[in-house]
Amino acid sequence: MTYIVTDNCIKCKYMDCIEVCPVDCFYEGENMLVIHPDECIDCGVCEPECPADAIKPDTEPGLDKWLQINTEYASKWPNITSKKEPPEDAKAFDGVDGKFEKYFSENPGEGD
Repeated sequence: MTYIVTDNCIKCKYMDCIEVCPVDCFYEGENMLVIHPDECIDCGVCEPECPADAIKPDTEPGLDKWLQINTEYASKWPNITSKKEPPEDAKAFDGVDGKFEKYFSENPGEGD
């Protein structure tokens, strides 16, 4: 099992999870974060820290797509180990449907 970041992170990009991760397995895209599944130690401390409830165990049904996305982009985006401020409009995008299709960006973030 591993933890993965799902679509509700898109355009919310809260970074509370980064501060508690003991193995620094988060990677930053332009408008979301992903977890590297091979680096995650399955401790679960990140899941309750996410205000957008975007972090899930990969054992939940229907998350195969998100496991693939986390795996792919963790190898392309820079590692991030320090919390930054979320986007100013993060709360407005929390819970919006269809975020992947409407807003997902393949562009990398800044990382550390």
